[in-house]
Amino acid sequence: MMAGSPDHKQEDGGDWNTVIRLQSYLHGGTSSLLSALPTLFVFPVYKTIFRQQIHNTSVHHAVGQLYKEGPVKLYRGVVPPLLMRTLNGTLLFGLQDTLLRHLSLSTHNATSAAALPALAGFGAGMVEAVVFTPFERVQNVLQNGQNDRHLPSLRSVLMRLKVQRISQGYYRAFLPIAARNTLGSSLYFGLKGPVCVLVAGQGLSPMGSSFVSGTLTSMAISLTLYPLSVLVANMQAQVGGEVKGVMTCWRALWKSRNHSVALLYRGGTLVILRSCITWGITTAIYDRQQQQSS
Repeated sequence: MMAGSPDHKQEDGGDWNTVIRLQSYLHGGTSSLLSALPTLFVFPVYKTIFRQQIHNTSVHHAVGQLYKEGPVKLYRGVVPPLLMRTLNGTLLFGLQDTLLRHLSLSTHNATSAAALPALAGFGAGMVEAVVFTPFERVQNVLQNGQNDRHLPSLRSVLMRLKVQRISQGYYRAFLPIAARNTLGSSLYFGLKGPVCVLVAGQGLSPMGSSFVSGTLTSMAISLTLYPLSVLVANMQAQVGGEVKGVMTCWRALWKSRNHSVALLYRGGTLVILRSCITWGITTAIYDRQQQQSS
């Protein structure tokens, strides 16, 4: 909760009390957790998409792979995305709100007020990349069926990554993740407010406007940044072997897709649809909680 207004920051304990609102962290975590619960039911679909991203296969072939592996391994790798999604919302929304208030209070800020949410989102996205790249790395290793034999458990994956150089282990593909997260967060926080106002003008309820705003914003972001997610998945799925740079991996990926945008976006329809629904729910719940606490 905000401890005071800018006019009372000295008597309430300093500058940080004016820019840190614990409610934003709590609301972000709650909304993300509630929107992440359906992950338990759609995880097999997500895993199918991951196999398409890695092996450039059809849906039928990816489903066949999972069927052969059996039901025991179907939910291998589900824990990291559930944990990451909840923690991600807590950090992303809370930190963006903190940075936004800090930027708004700065007397030396020459940036347009309309651009501040996007700028704060950029900063939050960078911290998000630093914190959650290891989660994504572990998740992608676990979901790659080719690792099942020599990395059969979560513990074995963690121990293997621990002995790797940081850039090859837990922080493999950090640069494309940082680019994706900072751009995605900037677009989300920069667009969701204006889009919500525009949609509300059409007569929708506040919660309905927030849902549509989150959905449309997520669609634009997912369509734009999906190729980066494919690149990250391919860079992180393997452990060991020859370590290649980002551009080398991108050229190899583009070549493996026969220089086709359609093949690069294989599996993207379901990812984008899931992202739209998830972020629509998250945005609606978060905005609702913020309104009730204001």
